[in-house]
Amino acid sequence: MLRAHTFFELRLLVRNGEQLLLALVIPLAALIGLTYFTGIELQEPRIASVTPGIWTLAVMSTAFTSLAISTAFDRRYGTAKRLAASGVQRWLLLAGKSCAIGIVIVFQLVLLSLVAVILGWKPQGTVVWALPLLVLGAAAFTGLGILLGGTLRAEAVLALANLIWLSMIAIGGVVIPLTSAPRWLDVVGQLTPGGALSSSLRDVLQHGQSPSASAVLVLAAWTVLAWGAAVRWFSWQ
Repeated sequence: MLRAHTFFELRLLVRNGEQLLLALVIPLAALIGLTYFTGIELQEPRIASVTPGIWTLAVMSTAFTSLAISTAFDRRYGTAKRLAASGVQRWLLLAGKSCAIGIVIVFQLVLLSLVAVILGWKPQGTVVWALPLLVLGAAAFTGLGILLGGTLRAEAVLALANLIWLSMIAIGGVVIPLTSAPRWLDVVGQLTPGGALSSSLRDVLQHGQSPSASAVLVLAAWTVLAWGAAVRWFSWQ
C-alpha cells in the first residue's frame, strides 16, 4: 500500500511542471550563476561556498514549498477527500507524500552534485556525514510543508509558502552566508531550519568539520514540532 501510494504521489509531482521548475531549475540556475558571477563576494573556491547552500535550497523547494502547495490544492479540489473515502488512512497519505518527496530530493541532489563536480567542486569533508543532516532537514521541511498545506486554504498557502521560502533564504543565509550581517540576524537565521541545515552542510562539505550540536538540535526540534502539529491538525478538505 505504501509503495503504491508513494508512486501515485510521485506521478502527481512529476506532472506538475511549475513545481518541478521551482524544485530543480531554480537551484541549478543558482548553482551555475553564483559560481561564475563574481559580483557577490564569496570565499574561494566559489563552487565550494555555493554547493552546500544550493543543496539546502533544493531540499527547501521540494520538501516545503512544492509539497505545501500541492497538498493544499489536493485538498481544495477534493483529491485528498476522495483518497480518504477510498480507504487511504492519514498515516498512509502522509507517508506516501514523504517517500515521494524523498525520491525527488535524491534525484535533485545527484544531478546538482554532478553539475557541481563538473564545475570543479571537491568536498573538503566526508560526504557521508552530510547524509543524516539532509535526512533530518528533509524531514523538518516535509513536516512544515504538510502542516502548511494541510491546514490552510490553497490561495493562502500559495502566497505564504513562497513568502516563507524567500524569507528563510534571506534570513537564514541559505545561498549566501551572512558573514557580514549583524550578530542578532545571524543568531535568528541559525534558528530557522534553512539556516541550520545550510550552516551544517558548510561545516561538513566546505570546512571539513563536524556540524555544530546547536544546528542539529534546531533541525531536530523543527522536525518534532512540525510533524506533531501536522499529524494533529491535518485536514482532508
